[in-house]
Amino acid sequence: MSYLSGQNMYGGYGGADILRGCTISVDKGEVAVVVGPNGAGKSTVMKALSGMLSLREGKVTLADTDIGALAPQDRVKKGMAFVPQINNVFAGLTVEENLEMGAYLRFAGIEESKDRVFELFPALKDKRRQLTAELSGGQRQQVAIGRALMTDPTVLMLDEPTAGVSPIVMDELFERILEIRDTGMAVLIVEQNARQALAIADKGFVMVNGENRFVDTGPALLENPEVRRSFLGG
Repeated sequence: MSYLSGQNMYGGYGGADILRGCTISVDKGEVAVVVGPNGAGKSTVMKALSGMLSLREGKVTLADTDIGALAPQDRVKKGMAFVPQINNVFAGLTVEENLEMGAYLRFAGIEESKDRVFELFPALKDKRRQLTAELSGGQRQQVAIGRALMTDPTVLMLDEPTAGVSPIVMDELFERILEIRDTGMAVLIVEQNARQALAIADKGFVMVNGENRFVDTGPALLENPEVRRSFLGG
């Protein structure tokens, strides 16, 4: 069984199911990417896994333990970190204060974790006392990821991490994500930039209407003629 797994998930809002039996999983030391058209249920998957959406059917397990009854903050305590697409930084705080907010559940090793974030994102070290509101979009995303890493997670979940950034910044973010994976962390990403995301994916899920349409390695999905024609522009 995978380290983090949402199995046969059904659920949605207001009584209507957006997820219709999909299964999403990721192992430690792996990048798993969820792609698909708008309205496929990609972000809803993230909410279900992180505890912000209750499932009507199915279960979520972490390290072979059912965590379906746990509140989001308790899932954080179990090692899950989630970076939403929007409102993912405290704009009125400095970079360093944002990182320290991520360590609110910890009592030791905070400075070491902060140093690791600055090593991963060197630009943030130079701007550590600058207000996050003054940073570029890509740098704010680095702060959001860095703050999530300050919880010392075993699973990092990112919802549209490259939304609104330039292609150069997107490539840099994906490179850093691979570095995070190589530390042994499980990384799950929802992405609209499907081709670029699948290029770094150890495992890929193509969702349509709340269901798994294709599941394979990232390279295999990129070479799949139907995936290319329907979801990657040929």
